[in-house]
Amino acid sequence: MKMYSFANSFSSNFHLNIAHYFLLFFLASLFPHTSKLCFGDALPSVTPCIDEERRALLAFKQDLIDPSGRLSSWAGQHCCQWKGISCNNKTGHVEMMNLRNTYTYTLSVFDADWDEMEHSSLGGKINPSLLSLKHLNYLDLSRNDFHGIPIPKFFGQLKSLRYLNLSYASFGGEIPPQLGNLSNLNYLDLSEESDYSLLELPSNNLNWLSNLSSLKYLNLEGLGLNKTGESWLHAVNMLPSLLELHLPACQIESLPLSLGNISLKSLLILDMSYNELKFPFPEWLLNLANLRKLDLRGNSFSGAFPLELGRLKSLEHLELSFNALEGQIPKLAGNFCKLKFLNLASNQFDGGIQDLLGGLTSCLNTNLESLDLSSNMLQRELPASLGMLHNLQYFSLYNNEMNGSIPESLGQLSQLTHLDLSLNSWGGSLTEAHFTNLTGLKYFALGKVTPYPTLPIPLIFNVSYEWVPPFMLHTINIGNCHIGPTFGAWLQSQTELAFVKLHGAGISGAIPEDWFSKISSKVYYLDLSYNQITGNLPLQLKFPNALILDLSHNQIHGPFPLWSSDNAIRLELETNSFFGPIPMNLDQRFPQLLALYLSENHFNGTIPLSICNLKNLLVLSLRSNELSGKFPQAWSLLQEIWVIDVAYNNLSGKLPNSIGVPGSLFMLKVNNNNLDGEIPLSLQNCTSLRHIDLANNRFTGTIPSWIGSNVPLVSILRLRSNFFTGHIPQQLCNLGYLHILDLAHNNFSGTIPKCLNHLSALTHGNSSAYDLYSYYDQQTSVVKVTELEYQAQTLMLVKSIDLSSNSLEGEIPEEICSLLLLHSLNLSKNQLSGNIPSNIGSLQLLEVLDLSRNRLSGWIPQSLSSSTFLSHLNLSYNNLTGRIPLGNQLQTLTDPFIYMGNPLLCGVPLSTKCSEDDHTPTEDNDHEDTNDKLWFYISMGLGFIVGFWGVCGTLVVKKAWRYAYFRWFDDLKDKVMLAIALKMARTQRKF
Repeated sequence: MKMYSFANSFSSNFHLNIAHYFLLFFLASLFPHTSKLCFGDALPSVTPCIDEERRALLAFKQDLIDPSGRLSSWAGQHCCQWKGISCNNKTGHVEMMNLRNTYTYTLSVFDADWDEMEHSSLGGKINPSLLSLKHLNYLDLSRNDFHGIPIPKFFGQLKSLRYLNLSYASFGGEIPPQLGNLSNLNYLDLSEESDYSLLELPSNNLNWLSNLSSLKYLNLEGLGLNKTGESWLHAVNMLPSLLELHLPACQIESLPLSLGNISLKSLLILDMSYNELKFPFPEWLLNLANLRKLDLRGNSFSGAFPLELGRLKSLEHLELSFNALEGQIPKLAGNFCKLKFLNLASNQFDGGIQDLLGGLTSCLNTNLESLDLSSNMLQRELPASLGMLHNLQYFSLYNNEMNGSIPESLGQLSQLTHLDLSLNSWGGSLTEAHFTNLTGLKYFALGKVTPYPTLPIPLIFNVSYEWVPPFMLHTINIGNCHIGPTFGAWLQSQTELAFVKLHGAGISGAIPEDWFSKISSKVYYLDLSYNQITGNLPLQLKFPNALILDLSHNQIHGPFPLWSSDNAIRLELETNSFFGPIPMNLDQRFPQLLALYLSENHFNGTIPLSICNLKNLLVLSLRSNELSGKFPQAWSLLQEIWVIDVAYNNLSGKLPNSIGVPGSLFMLKVNNNNLDGEIPLSLQNCTSLRHIDLANNRFTGTIPSWIGSNVPLVSILRLRSNFFTGHIPQQLCNLGYLHILDLAHNNFSGTIPKCLNHLSALTHGNSSAYDLYSYYDQQTSVVKVTELEYQAQTLMLVKSIDLSSNSLEGEIPEEICSLLLLHSLNLSKNQLSGNIPSNIGSLQLLEVLDLSRNRLSGWIPQSLSSSTFLSHLNLSYNNLTGRIPLGNQLQTLTDPFIYMGNPLLCGVPLSTKCSEDDHTPTEDNDHEDTNDKLWFYISMGLGFIVGFWGVCGTLVVKKAWRYAYFRWFDDLKDKVMLAIALKMARTQRKF
């Protein structure tokens, strides 16, 4: 499959070039006397097939592997009626053999059932009996799987062949040069997926091609032509009849600037996409006067738009997407007026598009039918001149930086079928006038998907509740625009929808039940998340084609809807007000589920056993409900499960040993329940386990040593508030990815392991195990005496150790000062003794340090004042002595409580003044502090100058870096705003 081409599959196939009509007409004329069409049904045979040819076909079938029985009709005497075989009506000779794999995927390559595709493929060997088919002029074996066998050399003896298609059939070895003997050949397709191609060039050349003087179509996709130097082009240039040349993903790095005598004067289509080409364009290419389509996407072109392409007088279809073109798109006039298809997506164009549209609309005849400008950095408003492109059918500005209002002239594009304005920064409003003449619109996408969909959105739909639009959509994708507050008549009128995404659209109130009923049989993607939808859902509906059903983050209430879908892979009902039990027959209603999100509702009862029958399940999220009872026992049936999150429920009993049997578990969160017993031994089978949260339960026993050996990728380990005992095992130090360790509120004894400096994620960073498989994770961490909730966006940035409220003893190991990335360290409420490590100040990123309620003695290290991020400090109730250090961040910590319970401490902020003897040990330090401050301010000034011009100066000079920086800053701002919004929302819920 052409994996790299699917990103633009719709747009790149939207416009059927005139060359394709010509080629189809030509191919149809090749076979005027066949008894049936290439892809049609059999017609009554005028003359019975030749017996010798029938036996040859049976011998050919004998050597094939046909797992799906595609050739089961190959029996009896009438071979001209066999599937895939066509004969001449007059002579009875076999002329066509079409054994192309007919398996098709319904939506995209990602929806393909690869097992089914393999099952429907032919394989085995190619029997030389085909040589008996002396009149065979059409042979198609494409899309099968011959497992790397060579293309038979005897194909070169099939002299009548005019059409040969061996594409994507997994042939291997050298392409036989004997194919050059097929002098009548008009069509040759040897394409393969470049990453999997097993074909090689004979002697690294294509000289055999020069004999195919009748060739009109040539496709060598995925063949490594870079090995031939420039000789491949000279061979192709010997094909004077060639109309289409397809060389995508052939690793071509450059084109010769001169070619001498050009024989490719008839060329209509040139496809050199996904190579490594750069400017300049060679003169011979610009002289292809008949060229209608030029596909150069996915190359290495950089710089300004190549205006020299305007020399191609017949050009109608231009593909330049997925390059590095930049600057403002210039005015395209002259020969560019003939363009019907222009794709400039996924470049680095900036500025506005007023010049581009100004040039195109100045043409006497505006022929443009498809314009794709998606995924650039285009800015400013959308010009009203867009409405003058009267033939426009496809228009995309997806993922740019366009702003301002959308002009009403949009409604003049009466031919428009595909409109994508999403992921921009539009403002203003859309009225009925924007859609006046869009009678053929099928695809409509608008808005900006942000990480804070509940915040105010500037783009508003200002249409009356009764308005019914002139179009009937197939796809609607609106994110973070205000189309509410109600589910208006214009939405209710769209009953042919297959793809529905109304995410953060400001819709409130109930959605009419009959609308769900009308779309249920057609829709394959339904997302109404992040709205304020209320009311009940229709209790019983079937969604036979649905893959995604997402109604999360609304205010829907009622029992679990008794919906069903044989194909759904994701069901999201989280953050609503559903109540009652989870259906016991969930496995029958949604047998193909990969992800089930039911968290933050009011579901009660037990976890149904049927969940364990969802054999494809990867993610199970039941967090924050009212579930009770015991864990199901049959987790071993979930062979691929990644995430189990049942936190914040009322589950009881023990974790079943079967929970670790699948071995695929990535995240286990059972915190805040009433579970007891020991950690199941079977979890040691889960070698990919990264997140273990058993906090706030009644677990007992010791921490098993296998956590540090058998599951080395653990990055978050939370066992707080249980009844664990014993020592902290040394093996935990082997967890190189561990960045949150929370063992607080247990009964651990012994000393703190000195090997904690082996936790490399806390010393120098280690992020390769931080992938959360897109699971929207939540984590609670206790810092600053407050429980804070981290979301997935920031969770991986948190680095903390909490060993508080245990019975640990001995000294704080000096090695802990090697954890340079640590943000929070809580060792309070233990029995630790000795001095605070003198080098504690080396933890420069430390924000929280709590050593209170221990038996620590000695001076508070002066180095602590170096912790410039320290915002929470608690050293109370120890046996510390001497003057409290001053300087830097410590001067901002003025609460005397943080030093309370240390009667021998003195100095600010305590009321106890220090005696003269107390001055002596710190005088040298104070002098050093003065020098340190002097050098600090000097270095700060120099650092500011260097930093300012090093960063800002670069941003001024490097335009691409400047845009990257501002995009990063916008993303950071979004994340901060999201954190604020979520915190406010949670605060409001508390009250």
